[in-house]
Amino acid sequence: MKEQLIQSILSQIEQPKADLEHHLRVLLNEAIHKMDLVSKEELTRHQHALTQANERIDQLNEQISVLEHAISKNAQ
Repeated sequence: MKEQLIQSILSQIEQPKADLEHHLRVLLNEAIHKMDLVSKEELTRHQHALTQANERIDQLNEQISVLEHAISKNAQ
């Protein structure tokens, strides 16, 4: 009798537990989706593009320095 009562209570607890787990998973998935996370591969691609852009900026700054030097030399 005691065993049947315990089994009955446990079976009644299982469904709300499963519902709660389902709702928590849905909420967590929505929260993660709203975070707008990126993959490691995408982050690596962006880092590579940023490195290339910084290298190009350095090249352009060097060209500007050379041109400024030439202008100042011609102005004298």
